[in-house]
Amino acid sequence: MSFLDYAARGHNAGWRYVLALSLGVILGMFVGALLVVAVQSSGMLPRGWLVAARDPGQPVSFFLFNGVVFGLLLLGVALAVRRIQGKRPADLVGWWSWRLFGLGAGVWLVALTVAALVDFAIAPSGFRFSAGDDTPRLVVAALAGLAIQVFAEEFIFRGHITQGLMLAIRRPLPAALLSGVIFGAIHIPNGTVQAASATASGVLLALIAIKTRGIAFTSGLHLVNNVFAAVVVVSAGDVFRGSPGFFSQDTPHLMWWDTGVGILLFLLVTIFVYRRRWLPDPSATTQGP
Repeated sequence: MSFLDYAARGHNAGWRYVLALSLGVILGMFVGALLVVAVQSSGMLPRGWLVAARDPGQPVSFFLFNGVVFGLLLLGVALAVRRIQGKRPADLVGWWSWRLFGLGAGVWLVALTVAALVDFAIAPSGFRFSAGDDTPRLVVAALAGLAIQVFAEEFIFRGHITQGLMLAIRRPLPAALLSGVIFGAIHIPNGTVQAASATASGVLLALIAIKTRGIAFTSGLHLVNNVFAAVVVVSAGDVFRGSPGFFSQDTPHLMWWDTGVGILLFLLVTIFVYRRRWLPDPSATTQGP
């Protein structure tokens, strides 16, 4: 079954895609706002908890709150897509293989480790060991919160949005380009560098999802990418700055270098996916969600 076969399930008029996504986001935000008001009014959490939830230096609050926010967004979109388009969550997930998930995670862990070692060789003074008492809690909270965030982003961007674009355009590269632009646009508040990086990676992740017929590989890759940045090597120029990870990196002069290296690594992984004939037969593989 191809990526387009999964995309073709349900009702796929353009207006349904726009309405389902818009309604899903609004629903997630509305429920989230209600929960914040309810918790704030109940006094169950200490004063200032919302400020702590925005501070990576307080990892349990930050990452678990992050997970709740993206979990509500995921739930809202899944419900809206089911109601308006008649699509099940599995239709947007596509072909799920834990082997692909693990492969995506493993390949990208190697890539990030090599990139970090190169940076260290160039500017060793920009690195320091920063693990502390909060690091074990960070590991658990980051894995939990980021797993939800990553799956929500893959479900929405490489699932719902890329499927819709593929149905409309029928050509992988133009569909992936538009998907990447949309993914990059939501990262604009994080700064120009991260928006540029997200745009390029969004294009390549969309191409990988199309090739692998689902979001398993991209979810594994994306999860390792975010956990590495939040736990292993925390950059002073990243949204996770201040997180008590194992190492911290403060090399602003390497900002665009790192962006270029990251894009190159994404490109190499995409070529690996497209050139290799290791993709197993879906009919012989256990399906996920």
